Amino acid sequence: MATTLLCLDGYAVEGGLDGRGRPATCYAPTIALGRHEGPGEAAGLWTRYEEVLDAAAGLGLAGVALSVEWARVEPSPGEVDGAALVRYRAAVEHARSLGLLVTVRLVTSAWPSWLGPEAWVLPWVVPHAVAHAARVADALGDAPTGWVVFADPAGLVAGGYLEGTRPPWRRRARAEAALARRQLAGIAGAVAATGIGPRLVEARTVELDPVALARARGGRGELHVRSLVRGAGPSASARGLLAHDGRAWRVEDEGLVALVR
Repeated sequence: MATTLLCLDGYAVEGGLDGRGRPATCYAPTIALGRHEGPGEAAGLWTRYEEVLDAAAGLGLAGVALSVEWARVEPSPGEVDGAALVRYRAAVEHARSLGLLVTVRLVTSAWPSWLGPEAWVLPWVVPHAVAHAARVADALGDAPTGWVVFADPAGLVAGGYLEGTRPPWRRRARAEAALARRQLAGIAGAVAATGIGPRLVEARTVELDPVALARARGGRGELHVRSLVRGAGPSASARGLLAHDGRAWRVEDEGLVALVR
C-alpha cells in the first residue's frame, strides 16, 4: 500500500512570488499580459508553514510533500537566497518534530523566469537543474525523509507541449515534447547519481478526489495528494483539505480526512 502524503505546492500557497520586486517564475510573462491571475499572497504559508503542519499532525496525517520553489532560492542565475533555504529547512524540521514524513519536491509546475519558458528543451538548463538539486540537498541535509526531482514530469510535458495549459503554452508540439521528456529523464538520472540518490522516492500525484484516490491506492512508493491547502494562481489545486477561516485552519471536507490518513 502506498504511503499517502498531502502536497504543499509552494508556488500556489506561499505568496510573495511573481509580484513587483518579487522572484519571478515562468508564469510571470502571461500574468503580466493579463492571461490569468498570479498567486498573489496565496495562503501566506511562507510565514505560516508551522501552523498548517501543526494542523496536519493533529489530523493524524502521515506527512507532506513539500515543494522547494527554485525561483525563490535562485531568483537570478547564481544569486542564491540563503535565507530562503534556511526557512525551508526550518519548515521541514518542524514537520519532522511533529512526527510527519516529509518528501521534498525540487521542481513542480513553476521554475525561475531566467530559465525561459522553453527550459525543458534547452540543454544549457541541465547543469543548472542539477546544481539546484545539490544546493537544496546540502541545505536541507538529513531533515527530509525523501526526495522527488520532478513532481509531475508527465504534466510538464503534456501541459507545456501538447495541451497548451502551462508554460510554454504549446499545442501538439510532439517533437519538442519528446525532447523535453528525454531531458527531464536525463536531469532526474543525473540527480539520482548524487548524494540524495538513495533517498529518491517513487511517487504518483493525484487530486483530492474520492474516485481518484480509490483508483490510486494500490502500488508501491508514495501517493502525493493535491493538496493540503488549495492555494491560488495558475497552479492552484482543485481542492484543499484545510482552509483558514480567519482564526484557525479548519478541515474543508471532513469526509476526505479518513481517505487521506
